[in-house]
Amino acid sequence: MIKDHDMHAFTKSFIYLIFVLISIFVIYPLVYVVSGAFAPGNSIASLNIVPFKDGFTFQHFIDLFTKTDYGHWFLNTLIIAVETCALTVVISSLSAYVFSRFQFRFKKSFLMSLLILQIFPSFVGMIAIYVILYRIGGLDTLWGLVLVYTAGNIPYNAWLVKNYMDTVSKSLDEAARIDGASHFRVFAQIIMPIARPIITFLAITSFTAPWMDFIFPKMVLRSTENQTLALGLFGFVSDKKNEFTIFAAGALLVSVPFVIFFLITQKTLISSFGGAAVKE
Repeated sequence: MIKDHDMHAFTKSFIYLIFVLISIFVIYPLVYVVSGAFAPGNSIASLNIVPFKDGFTFQHFIDLFTKTDYGHWFLNTLIIAVETCALTVVISSLSAYVFSRFQFRFKKSFLMSLLILQIFPSFVGMIAIYVILYRIGGLDTLWGLVLVYTAGNIPYNAWLVKNYMDTVSKSLDEAARIDGASHFRVFAQIIMPIARPIITFLAITSFTAPWMDFIFPKMVLRSTENQTLALGLFGFVSDKKNEFTIFAAGALLVSVPFVIFFLITQKTLISSFGGAAVKE
């Protein structure tokens, strides 16, 4: 008969094996792209299946900034991401504060509309978005793309931040108003510091979303000088080109802003969402 401790050891080993296999399937593609960024040659067909077996070179990174417009694509995408992040945080937080702290007619209807709008994918209204941008002169402009991203971010994020603000005790608002604080001062100096964890989360998601989006930049942007990273990098692996190693080098550099942003905000992210003040 199989002893209990033998069965326990077998089960534990089997679980470890499953986790190791899952880790390999998740990590291997990432390692392969990193190795491709430093591997000599261009085509993916010439790469060895074993990462870093082909050698090591920085030539692809040099070519990105000397033979392509990667630096310009990077700057365009950074501008779009920063502006989208800033507008989304400001508009969503202000909207959330209004829905959380004020009572007005059709409030429930407006909140339900935000949820309904979020149900439909953004690309369902691509024709309407294209026509609107054409009418206001927003086609082939960075601000037009920022407008599209911001408008798409507001419904869900306003609801998300509003639900968080609902957990903050209204006694803090009342105490501040007794001292003569205005609504904007209550929002800026009391609610926003308490809501910093959810605002940080909102800022990160709003900042990272535009970096590798392809559909809307393809629809809005036309000229080469306004291209984003997604459009530019796609050109390396299209039907006319097969430069996977340069694509891998460019994709690797895309992660740099994410790492920097995470290092800046990690303390806020790991803080408790409920420990900042009194909750109801």
